Amino acid sequence: SPELFDAFSHEAIKKLNTFNSQGMANTVSAYANIGHSSPELFDAISHKSIKTIDAFNSQEIAHTMRAYIKAGHSSPELFDAISHKAIEKLDTFRSQNLANTMWTYARAGYSCPELFDAISHKAME
Repeated sequence: SPELFDAFSHEAIKKLNTFNSQGMANTVSAYANIGHSSPELFDAISHKSIKTIDAFNSQEIAHTMRAYIKAGHSSPELFDAISHKAIEKLDTFRSQNLANTMWTYARAGYSCPELFDAISHKAME
């Protein structure tokens, strides 16, 4: 029910300091997958994710970006932080994560030539 997701969203924001990168990625993915809009939650997770982006692994990076795009929630600062971290961690990305990351940025219409170039070079290895 929408009320349940709204209540969870408010509680999650209060307890966000206890979420790790997987918890944040899973939360935004769940909201995006069910199609429940929660801009306050997505904004709060965006701000915390930017501060803790070093803790995100390649799968969490791909899932988080995909969730923001699927939910239609723009966060340019998060997208920038994710792209920089993705470039640093490209060697840990499986081919599926590379494809998902490229697709997500392209789908969002978010220009990130450095990331696209890095992924292109990685794909040619």
